[in-house]
Amino acid sequence: MCQQVAEGTRWTQCGHFQRHLVVAIMDCGSRRCERSVRHTPSCREHSCIKNYGPEIQKDIDAVADLCWACRAAEARRRQGR
Repeated sequence: MCQQVAEGTRWTQCGHFQRHLVVAIMDCGSRRCERSVRHTPSCREHSCIKNYGPEIQKDIDAVADLCWACRAAEARRRQGR
């Protein structure tokens, strides 16, 4: 499976990653992957891989806090929701 390489922020308290930009695509070189340059454009196989694999995350900065979603979830927990 081909993979996207993304740069972004790592929130260190929860470990979540906030993507800012996809900077590259790692080609898997498989003829069975529709994202690869080796996949035949005229292929009609339904079994070929159609999606990217797990994103490769490059941390360009780190924030020593919870991400926005985790902060909101924490606030809801405190309010008893």
